[in-house]
Amino acid sequence: MSSKKNKPIRLEELTQEEMIKYEIAEELGLLDRVLADGWRSLSSKETGRIGGLLARRKREEVKK
Repeated sequence: MSSKKNKPIRLEELTQEEMIKYEIAEELGLLDRVLADGWRSLSSKETGRIGGLLARRKREEVKK
């Protein structure tokens, strides 16, 4: 069985939303952990913070 965790991340294949998610993780200093151990290595507080910032950016994008 293959694990998503072991699948290499190909930045050129990410959707716009996924790119923003990775950018936010980098801004919060979590990107290294995500790349090493996957999104599941983050706490619910950390993923909630990423989700909140992602939602805010989407709202700002709609306003433009």
